[in-house]
Amino acid sequence: MTETEFLTMADDCLRQVEETFERAFENDELDVDCKRSGNVLEIEFVNNGSKIIVNSQAAMQEMWLAARSGGFHYRHDGQVWRNTRDGSEFFSTLSAIASEQGKA
Repeated sequence: MTETEFLTMADDCLRQVEETFERAFENDELDVDCKRSGNVLEIEFVNNGSKIIVNSQAAMQEMWLAARSGGFHYRHDGQVWRNTRDGSEFFSTLSAIASEQGKA
């Protein structure tokens, strides 16, 4: 994948994550505050102050996810972003982490 292709896909991923959390906030599903600065998206759970950080790493062509449960690296396999260690899908993992971390 070229750097331009990666940057486009990474930006799409960050935008999708941000829109998903903003929609959950608007629908009173989660009390979160999203802040994006360039290639870094910070999601803060207002009820407990914990954060999830999602960012792109252009040099590695990876998406990185940091949460209370740990740090995870994802590489695009042509279809979806897959964990470089266990093959899990990015959005499935993010959903599970957010559900757990969003609890009071």
